[in-house]
Amino acid sequence: MTATTDGSTGAVNPRAASASKPTDTTIAADDVLDAARRAAERSVEHLLGQQDEQGWWKGDLATNVTMDAEDLLLRQFLGIQDPDTLRAAGRFIRGEQLGDGTWATFHGGPGELSTTIEAYVALRLAGDRPDEPHMVRASAWIREQGGIAASRVFTRIWLALFGWWKWDDLPELPPELMFFPKWAPLNIYDFGCWARQTIVPLTIVSAKRPVRPAPFRLDELHTDARNPSPSRRPAPAAIWDGVFQRLDKALHLYHRIAPRGLRRTAMNAAARWIIERQENDGCWGGIQPPAVYSVIALHLMGYDLDHPVMRAGLESLDRFAVWREDGARMIEACQSPVWDTCLATIALADAGLSPDHPALVKAADWMLDEEIARPGDWAVRRPRLDPGGWAFEFHNDNYPDIDDTAEVVLALRRVRHPDPARVEAAIQRGVRWSVGMQSRNGAWGAFDADNTSPLPNRLPFCDFGEVVDPPSADVTGHVVEMLAVEGRSGHPVTRRGIRWLLAEQEDGGAWFGRWGVNYVYGTGSVVPALVAAGLPGTHPAIRRAVGWLESVQNDDGGWGEDLRSYHDEKWIGHGASTASQTAWALLALLAAGERDSGAVRRGVRWLSETQRADGSWDEPYFTGTGFPWDFSINYHLYRQVFPLTALGRYVHGDPFADRVAAVKGA
Repeated sequence: MTATTDGSTGAVNPRAASASKPTDTTIAADDVLDAARRAAERSVEHLLGQQDEQGWWKGDLATNVTMDAEDLLLRQFLGIQDPDTLRAAGRFIRGEQLGDGTWATFHGGPGELSTTIEAYVALRLAGDRPDEPHMVRASAWIREQGGIAASRVFTRIWLALFGWWKWDDLPELPPELMFFPKWAPLNIYDFGCWARQTIVPLTIVSAKRPVRPAPFRLDELHTDARNPSPSRRPAPAAIWDGVFQRLDKALHLYHRIAPRGLRRTAMNAAARWIIERQENDGCWGGIQPPAVYSVIALHLMGYDLDHPVMRAGLESLDRFAVWREDGARMIEACQSPVWDTCLATIALADAGLSPDHPALVKAADWMLDEEIARPGDWAVRRPRLDPGGWAFEFHNDNYPDIDDTAEVVLALRRVRHPDPARVEAAIQRGVRWSVGMQSRNGAWGAFDADNTSPLPNRLPFCDFGEVVDPPSADVTGHVVEMLAVEGRSGHPVTRRGIRWLLAEQEDGGAWFGRWGVNYVYGTGSVVPALVAAGLPGTHPAIRRAVGWLESVQNDDGGWGEDLRSYHDEKWIGHGASTASQTAWALLALLAAGERDSGAVRRGVRWLSETQRADGSWDEPYFTGTGFPWDFSINYHLYRQVFPLTALGRYVHGDPFADRVAAVKGA
């Protein structure tokens, strides 16, 4: 691995790369095409072998060890810790520690304070002694960074559950928030759905302020154990941070005098809200963090562990565990079968698999069964809109998302199904729902329309990443592409989306990537959409995007972008080459008409040469985004589906080129 300037390993320093590129004459087009065909054939066989008998695909979804640490802390809080889980989780967490004693939030990244604190505490629960060398290195680094006092609010909440931190030294989150009308600032629907599902149960936790007996002390994680929470000077009252800090002080006073009846009614309202949103599999939102806090909140409200709601919730959490061959146990933050299945279907179809191949028909059947036919929280902003979307996970009927819906429609369009009327009806419902979820500015967010309030991110409580769901270029690009394939390029809804995308292009030619890393993902999502919607390859926006992609191509022919690009501009477009990011760049260049360019040939050659013998690619780097910089994801299927899609389009061309051309000419 390559050492970087910040002491981490695994990422390529963007300033270390040479600007020179191989000349086009060194790459024979026929050789590249033959290699691409062979690589695509191997990849098809590998991907077909990963399909579940029910029709879906799902790769592991790796994030960071806070998922594993918080799972152990939950079990400790509930009194359901068991030796096998402790041993397996400890093995996994220990194996993720870096040489300097820290834990990072992504492969090759620097140590992160809150993650390191939670991992350290989890290993203490697993039996690791504080005087063991790996623990000494971790605690020393934690103190150097400011100790527990400098960690994020969520970390300190977990510690407060065991008396390792004072509740009085945490931001207040009153359950009376449930009474805010939907039009009021800071009502729960002003938050993104993932934050909303987390904040509602935490209002109960914040009001109850439980403290379980601590199994050990954590003095070694404070800079001064006698004064673990030193006072800080508040921000000036004239700025938003200062306003909300003073509001938080007032809420702390209110906590002491809150009318008992009102508070009890508010907590009961929060508990009802939680229970109403529990999915059929027992989880909440199909993601681990809200499920963990919902279980804690309901337990504090008197639900014992044998209650059906609690039992189902705990059983759902067990399904997030991935047990590895070495005995380690990794917790997934969520699972992505719908997303993985629609992307796998697109990849296989674009690689030349027959549209009526049994694997594609089986995948289509499964996706059709996953359509969500009832309203969810999205209906708060769109009460008259009929349902018709798809979620990301196995069970998440409350929160279908626009990105999955667009890609499922694009996948279904590639399948020759024995019941075309059923497919057509589902597609039309998905298109209608997506159109109805357009935000006022002409673009699309992931889960809600017009979820753009600037206030939630200002709250002292909200320091754990993005808590609102504004429109993004990648989601908007996918919707525009879907609408173009459906013959709606000229529709006013689509044209508004196109205008928004053109206005969002960066000066350098790229687009920001909200749900993938980063500008390579955004650009790879937008360019194919704009071309499908009718922009010619000669359009200035397309040419700027092509120029930017060519300028950031690595010497080895691939593309890569490090997660540090979210907060350090020198990393934009730079990083070790990865299979998924190379594919995203190629998809944009191919859509722009650059199939015969040297950049495309080098990229295709890189994919062909780095493919493993079994038809897959290795990709330790994180190329998925939960919250930009704050929460990163390694989708294990990305390294398979996107390279196959790019190779397929290089060999066979755009699968919808004739369809789109026919619509334009009509």
